[in-house]
Amino acid sequence: MRAIPVRHYGRWVSGIVVIGLVVALAFAFSQGNVRWQTIPDKLFDSSIISGMLSTVWISVCSMLLGLVLGVLFAVMRLSKNPVTSTIAWFYIWFFRGTPVYVQLLIWFNLALIFPLLNLGFYKDEMTQVMTPFLAALLGLGLNEGAYMAEIVRAGIQSVDEGQSEASHALGMTQTKTMRRIVLPQAMRVIVPPTGNEFINMLKTSSLVVAVQYADLLRAAQDIAATSFAVMEMFIVASIWYLALTSVFSVGQYYLERRYARGSLRSLPPTPLQKIKANLSRFSTRKAVA
Repeated sequence: MRAIPVRHYGRWVSGIVVIGLVVALAFAFSQGNVRWQTIPDKLFDSSIISGMLSTVWISVCSMLLGLVLGVLFAVMRLSKNPVTSTIAWFYIWFFRGTPVYVQLLIWFNLALIFPLLNLGFYKDEMTQVMTPFLAALLGLGLNEGAYMAEIVRAGIQSVDEGQSEASHALGMTQTKTMRRIVLPQAMRVIVPPTGNEFINMLKTSSLVVAVQYADLLRAAQDIAATSFAVMEMFIVASIWYLALTSVFSVGQYYLERRYARGSLRSLPPTPLQKIKANLSRFSTRKAVA
């Protein structure tokens, strides 16, 4: 019996429509007043590269701070102690309920309330202490900690309570149970949304221009102010943001794949395996036809 593959005409129609829209969009931009040569000329400018590295640095540091705070306040939120659980609830409520842009401005202008920082053993003017980097770190990190607290709490609650009861029966303390038993199993639930949060952090870091931090967007704006290539520099910044999010998205995929080993019978294919499978399927259909 000769097998005849099913014809999916809808796929061809939708593909033609998408290609037509892309061509129309490209034609529309080609007719605009855009100096396209400026984009490759400025794409690897030294200030752009420096801003890109600063963006990655502040994103990584803020995410690490958010992870530490997230684990801490998630454990506090699940505590039976009403004081610690209330503190954790208030922290999450406040930092999730106010815009991160406003939080950045508050930290950067903290000298208006406290002109002098006096800790007894350390004394200095707040304008010297609250640098653009510190204001960006606190604004992004504390905000991210509130979201990570809820993600970690959901991951901890996904682990069966019998695991904790069994570890307590073996004489393990609450801290050791959380560190050795609960959190490793909760990582399967925590990792996917954490990767999404980091990618979102990478894009949200563009708001640090409000605190004068020299990130990628700030570098693009500085060049645009002197070269009058405003849209061109925004396109350059967008290209770098797309490149960064694409790289970290691939890393997130492989990290999720690693932690899914204990829960799936077969691991999802890698991007390279998907390409090989599609190519082999296409060649098989062509041979049958």
